[in-house]
Amino acid sequence: MSEDWTIGRLLQWTTDYLKKQGSDSPRLDAEVLLAHCRKCPRIALYTAYEEVAADDLRTQFRDLVKQRAEGTPVAYLVGQREFYSLKFSVSPDVLIPRPETEFLVVRALDLLKERAARLGSDAPPAQIVDVGTGSGAIAVTIAKHAPTTRITAVDNSTAALRIAKQNAASHKVSDRIEFIQGDLIEGFTTKPQWDLVVSNPPYVSEAEFAQLDKTVRDFEPRTALVGGPTGTELIARLIPQAAAQLLPGGWFLCEISPMIDAAVRELLSQESSFAAEPTLKDTAQLARVAQGRKQ
Repeated sequence: MSEDWTIGRLLQWTTDYLKKQGSDSPRLDAEVLLAHCRKCPRIALYTAYEEVAADDLRTQFRDLVKQRAEGTPVAYLVGQREFYSLKFSVSPDVLIPRPETEFLVVRALDLLKERAARLGSDAPPAQIVDVGTGSGAIAVTIAKHAPTTRITAVDNSTAALRIAKQNAASHKVSDRIEFIQGDLIEGFTTKPQWDLVVSNPPYVSEAEFAQLDKTVRDFEPRTALVGGPTGTELIARLIPQAAAQLLPGGWFLCEISPMIDAAVRELLSQESSFAAEPTLKDTAQLARVAQGRKQ
């Protein structure tokens, strides 16, 4: 008699299989996919370790594991990704939110706290624009943790804006985020109006894109990754737009890769209305968030 396919056995077999297929997190992948199929939290898998998996569960799980082995990101298979302890719906129309982007959110929230302390309780709501919002992870997270802010979220993709609106509704912040389809923020306003301009723009160079992991290169939207031949093309356009539209004392925060840090700092230095600010580093001590402060 063959051994039963228990939850525990499924997890172990799948972990070994995905490891052979090149996954860098095979156990986590197996757990997330199986928990998704069982419609349960990951932790619940361990209390069900000896439970025999039903045939329909195994069929559904096997199909997802096959797609994962072929390179499809887990977040797209389960339709969501956690960011800043919040769950965000994702699809192949948007970039999967990454932990590195949380550094930009932390910095934005710190600046909003400093503004509130400086201006006091009578201060008008902070006005923020999130450029290239994608899934809405940055805009929604800031709105969730800074409940008096007003945010404009911009993207040139109709499909991405649809996902972002869905995430805003899920986290009950739709009333404080305006979604606009547009090319960066060119022509948005004729006078300064923003306290913060934040962005995680496409910043990968053409050469870097060719070297990315297959899972990223073949499945995530290229337009959300590649900024151009050098990776700085969109940032070079955005910096003067941000400088023109920021209020005095306002900040420009932009996620970057370490490879373009020097180039972006040079672009910021060329903008006369920006005071020089250091690039923030992530936990790996890599340059991650470029900053400009409007004088």
